[in-house]
Amino acid sequence: MKKITVLLADDHGLVREGLHALLQAESDIQVVGQAETGSEAVERSIRLRPDVVVMDIAMPVLNGLEATRQIRQAVPETQVLILSAYSNPSCIEQVVALGAAGYLIKNASIRILAHGIRQVNKGLRFVDPSIVPPPAGTATQPAAQEVVYGNGALSPREAEVLQLIAEGLLNKQVADRLGISAKTAEKHRYSLMGKLGIHDTAGLTRYAIASGVAESSRPLSGGRQVSVSGVSSRRG
Repeated sequence: MKKITVLLADDHGLVREGLHALLQAESDIQVVGQAETGSEAVERSIRLRPDVVVMDIAMPVLNGLEATRQIRQAVPETQVLILSAYSNPSCIEQVVALGAAGYLIKNASIRILAHGIRQVNKGLRFVDPSIVPPPAGTATQPAAQEVVYGNGALSPREAEVLQLIAEGLLNKQVADRLGISAKTAEKHRYSLMGKLGIHDTAGLTRYAIASGVAESSRPLSGGRQVSVSGVSSRRG
């Protein structure tokens, strides 16, 4: 029997290794690789061509939303199953619009994760049974040029800049990271503010965190614990 090949993409090594160990116990699933950044997830998906990528949203370098879009464009036969700490409907709608086949919350059991992997591998939609699925008729094909965040459609480059701003990078640092000029980075920042109607860096950061594009550096009140059958990580 051919096993379902899986790539694990999460920026927490402990989570990746724990999921790896748990999924390897499934007779029909084989973990073939891991990635700790969104850009690594794209590169390794193209190289390894796994059946399913299990993807976190709040990934460094390239967030999981943009990584999902790029994977679906480059390797359309690979399905993406989002595994996230966020359960708000807007996140689900965004990842479905970008081509993800499923969405799972990190407090799910390993049994549900394995079931989700099997479902999306069959070409079926899978949404965590504990949350409300996206509305019927939501687009399932990845957007060719734009990613929708709240009030405006951002280009892939603007989405990258939004994440880096939320990570605390200044224009020069954003420029260095993306290989563009500081003037271009500043132009993208102002474009973001105009599209989103947010006119300060703190507001952009709060928006990126609320949208699941970036992680908060501070825990929620009491520290929310997210886990998949014993594999846990505290996230903001």
